[in-house]
Amino acid sequence: MLSTKCLSRATLRTPHTPQTCRNIASRSLRPRVRTATHPYAQRRQQHFVRSVVAVGALWTTATAWQWCSGESLIRDVHAEEPPEEAALEFEAPRRQPTSSDDNRNIISSQHLQVVRSWENPGVYTWGSNVGRVVAPDSDDKYIKTPRRIRFFDGKLLRDIKLDRNFGAAIDEKGDLLQWGTAFSQDVREPTKTLTGQGLISLAISRDRIIALSSNGAVYSIPVSQAEQQEGPKPASMSWIPFWRSSNNISYRTRTPENLAWSERVTDISSGLEHALMLTSSGRVFSFASGTQDFPSKGQLGIPGLTWDSRPAGAFDVLHEITTLKGFPVKKIATGDYHSLVCDSEGRAFTFGDNTSGQLGFPFNSEAQFVDAPSLLPTQKLYPGQMGKVTGVFAGGNTSFLAVEATKGGKTTADTWAFGFGLTGQLGVGRWVHTQADPVKVPAFSGLFEWDEAKHAAIPIRLHTISVGANHAAAVLDNVASVAVSGRSRKLTDNDTNWGRDILFWGNNEFYQIGSGKRNNLATPTYIQPLDQAAEQERAASAAGYGKQLRENDMHRFQITPRNKVKVNGRTVEIEQKVECGRGCTAVYSAV
Repeated sequence: MLSTKCLSRATLRTPHTPQTCRNIASRSLRPRVRTATHPYAQRRQQHFVRSVVAVGALWTTATAWQWCSGESLIRDVHAEEPPEEAALEFEAPRRQPTSSDDNRNIISSQHLQVVRSWENPGVYTWGSNVGRVVAPDSDDKYIKTPRRIRFFDGKLLRDIKLDRNFGAAIDEKGDLLQWGTAFSQDVREPTKTLTGQGLISLAISRDRIIALSSNGAVYSIPVSQAEQQEGPKPASMSWIPFWRSSNNISYRTRTPENLAWSERVTDISSGLEHALMLTSSGRVFSFASGTQDFPSKGQLGIPGLTWDSRPAGAFDVLHEITTLKGFPVKKIATGDYHSLVCDSEGRAFTFGDNTSGQLGFPFNSEAQFVDAPSLLPTQKLYPGQMGKVTGVFAGGNTSFLAVEATKGGKTTADTWAFGFGLTGQLGVGRWVHTQADPVKVPAFSGLFEWDEAKHAAIPIRLHTISVGANHAAAVLDNVASVAVSGRSRKLTDNDTNWGRDILFWGNNEFYQIGSGKRNNLATPTYIQPLDQAAEQERAASAAGYGKQLRENDMHRFQITPRNKVKVNGRTVEIEQKVECGRGCTAVYSAV
């Protein structure tokens, strides 16, 4: 009978297995006995009640505190409203060009940069302004992005050199201009000093300016205006017979006296304490270019020459580097305390300080400098090939070589760096304290491009490197176009000008790279166009967004190569040049 009840209940509820039915039947036969509650169970029940009461009290207290101190948190709890649908924005039509040149300006930033460099010649500067050099009319400590010096607007220069505390430039007429706190604390704009000498190029030491004239004369001028006015002023010959007049500033003439007929000085370069000069016959002379310290690290290239062993006479007497006789030198370069030269056969020589490997030789603690020109073993750089050094560049404690190697009729152009590179000034993508062995700079090595005129791939050579105290800029000799004219029937409205690539790298402590940021760069990089106002207007017109500028509309700065153009109603041949100084940089319109 129990089994029947079990089966009937199972049928009404859920199906059970026979074993389950037996368990139910067994449980139903057990007597149900009511027993008293165990003391342990009572304690558990009391503990549970106390816990519930405690939690409730805590919740009530927290709710009251939240209401008093941050009631907005409770009051603002509500369902979020659904976001409004964004209105569709249609791209505005591009501004219609008013002429062929206007169309080129809109479609090409590079064309606009070339045209503006011709229409608005001048000087852009940036970097350290502690000496009021990059912005003479401003007291800002740094100029983070390129800014024009208003004094030079519309003017052409022959050369410019910048230090953190003084600047020097040669105008189109060949006169020297100076400015900065080291020149004068009171002068707030470039001022003419040495005039009428037909100057063409400059070099600067720690406290003097070395200037070269078109006839090969070399002058050494004090940086300080007070010293120029108070120092001895050499007499000069007048065009009137037997009439001698005195110059209005103090300076020294440093032209070699034993030059051959028709031989003249063609190039000058200076470090902090020494200077080199190159003659048209390939001879090299050196002399002390500063007055604070006599060159003592072998950078003059005269073995055994010290302050005590120097010849009688002035401290800055000239010395011909006779070790280089028989090697017609074509290029010279100087760092702070070292020198480089290369000859017509593609050989390179270095001398001076080598504490950072800037001479290209391993550092020797017992002989930290080399006082005689030493041949660099550049043949090791190109085993089985013909390598030829075509240019030398130096600044601070860093050196660069431009080398062309030929194999199987194919020429490759490379750039090699060595020396100090802890702040990235080697440009090799690494931070190196001492780099004695020349290492290839990838950004300027093994590059080729297609030349439409020659219908062939040609190597992209290095045009020049301007090396500052601890940063540098390189201009590539890539194919450029500055011949586009709206009056030519062979050109379409879409043909544009473009310039040469220019890249910056190295120390950026004073914003001297021009990127607007302060981080050092170990890899050469482009910067934005110098004339940002014109670039924004062009990009906005091309994008069709009124004055709104999109980031992908921005372009890189390209420097304008030499070309004949009209400036202020006259035809002149000009180009843009870059100059990396000591903590600052300049780009100027050069004749």
